[in-house]
Amino acid sequence: MKRRFATLFLAVLFLSGCVGSIGLPPEGVIEISERFFVLQSNEILLNRADYLGRTIQYEGMFRSVHWPPTDQYYHYVIRYTDDCCGAGGMVGFEVRLTGDMQPLEHDAWAKVIGVLEEYVAEDGITYLRVALIELIELEERGEEFVRGM
Repeated sequence: MKRRFATLFLAVLFLSGCVGSIGLPPEGVIEISERFFVLQSNEILLNRADYLGRTIQYEGMFRSVHWPPTDQYYHYVIRYTDDCCGAGGMVGFEVRLTGDMQPLEHDAWAKVIGVLEEYVAEDGITYLRVALIELIELEERGEEFVRGM
């Protein structure tokens, strides 16, 4: 019971935007941990203004998706999760390859370090992504499926 309450308490703090008071560094790298992957990712998505320009580090599966209308490839580093309806989903961020970086193989386990940024796509919608500083393929995989609570 204590453990469940502690987890719920942390979830409320993250989702309420009070993360600075529980130990996230005011500067430096924000590391998204495996245990709180869904929680921390949602915190960043819900309070993006607090995180824009910040350096983020996390691990997940590398994915590329081709979008025929623009003939562009979009890249993501994600993990699987359950969604609100129990049908399954993905959580993570779009990533932007920088410099001479090459995409990894589909489902390769990757560690990413990059700066959170917004961009306006051709559809006029503002999206969030991580402009990569480093993209490292790892041999040892973490948990592919993470739970929200």
